[in-house]
Amino acid sequence: METFFSLLARRVEESNSLLCVGLDPHPADLPAPTAEAARTFCLNLVRQTAPYAAAFKPNAAFFEVFGAEGWTALKDVIDAVHAESARLGSQIPVILDAKRGDIASTAEAYARAAFETLGADALTVNPYLGHDAVEPFLRDPRKGVFLLCKTSNPGAGDLQDLLVRETSEVSTPLYLHVAKLAQTWNTRGNLGLVVGATHPEALARLRLAAPDLWFLVPGVGAQGGDLETALRAGLRADGKGLLINVSRGISRAENPGQAAAELRDQILALRRSYEH
Repeated sequence: METFFSLLARRVEESNSLLCVGLDPHPADLPAPTAEAARTFCLNLVRQTAPYAAAFKPNAAFFEVFGAEGWTALKDVIDAVHAESARLGSQIPVILDAKRGDIASTAEAYARAAFETLGADALTVNPYLGHDAVEPFLRDPRKGVFLLCKTSNPGAGDLQDLLVRETSEVSTPLYLHVAKLAQTWNTRGNLGLVVGATHPEALARLRLAAPDLWFLVPGVGAQGGDLETALRAGLRADGKGLLINVSRGISRAENPGQAAAELRDQILALRRSYEH
């Protein structure tokens, strides 16, 4: 059966890429604070970077801020990725970065909004409410979930580093406990983790704890994460298992297409160097 991660693995092979292009239309990057400007900004990025992208990750917040017109623009951007996929003959997954998480009945509505209404292929989800709040997002194996685990922001440790008592003698950080739960919840092969490149030691620990899961890795570039360190810490034994998300490092480049191509090639060269 096709799952989200079999789709992603195929795209990784076809594009020779582990690059996820973030679509974050920051107001400061737009000529006007409008949904149309956000739409045009992202459509240009999609056109320029699609050949080098293993996936795209639009950030819902930068569209939601424009109300109903913003939602329409977000749908247009996702549709544009699908159209570009058809042109290239290779389906490029869309990961909607919305960090949803609520009680089960509300989660079902969020899942329908992301997967049916907007047409996204995967979604970032907050695990704080537990399994019953995550399960509605996991029901269709063709749709993926990236569970927030060890995020890239400075305050991540406020909760994520708290120790959880596994036994009377053993305690582990909460983020490792989330990774263990994720593996038990991954019954349909469509669950991965969000792990920031800004925490390379945690990334390495999580790879040991979850050797088979895919990680979505934000934080390279503008947030200070180092690409080579992240790859060394997080690649699986098969040289895959990581999606390196870059947003501003591409969108603010003079030539976004060239920037994406260079990042794709840099990641590929580093992957190959680790094989020898």
